[in-house]
Amino acid sequence: MQNNQKLNYNKHCNSLLQDIIEGYPQKSQDILLHACCAPCSSAVLFKLKDVFKITLFFYNPNIDTSGEYKKREQELKKLAVDMHRDYGATIDVIASPYTPEEFYCIAKGKETCPEGGRRCKDCYKLRIKRTADEANESGFKYFCSTLSLSPLKNAGLLNTIGFENQTQKALWLPSDFKKENGYLKSIELSKKYELYRQDYCGCSFSKPENM
Repeated sequence: MQNNQKLNYNKHCNSLLQDIIEGYPQKSQDILLHACCAPCSSAVLFKLKDVFKITLFFYNPNIDTSGEYKKREQELKKLAVDMHRDYGATIDVIASPYTPEEFYCIAKGKETCPEGGRRCKDCYKLRIKRTADEANESGFKYFCSTLSLSPLKNAGLLNTIGFENQTQKALWLPSDFKKENGYLKSIELSKKYELYRQDYCGCSFSKPENM
């Protein structure tokens, strides 16, 4: 599938979700959802909660410190508990160990690349491929990422990477979660659940100088 931002991944996603609801009304299908952070995950969970049994996969070696990593991990776990309480959604969390060396390996030589450039592309590839591998190994029918919720993320690129990593066992869920006011929904839910909203993606290269 081509890297084309103009393709309507949100429409594709909605159509597929409707097919799943009609074919599996008891939420018998499961999905491994790569979670970059709790705020982005909130709106995606809200969209998928009535369709799937969801397992959040927290794997983000791009985060610059272990303290920041742990803070985001704990916020994600808190969100899963709160949304289960409020909506009865089935939400589990798998938290991968903090392995920043994996990010610095793929970022080497790209330290000065602009935001959204080659370093970011390879970071997306790293995280989505790891999610696909986990989905295959653990028997998830679908996998996806919350990354497309951000207005700064290219949904065409993310979906291209996702489709490149899907297999017959683990299918990529096409998505552009920023659509249908997804980003605004994440702000609303972040306020409701008093979530920590960070000011940068996580890596030291994107961190504002005044932080």
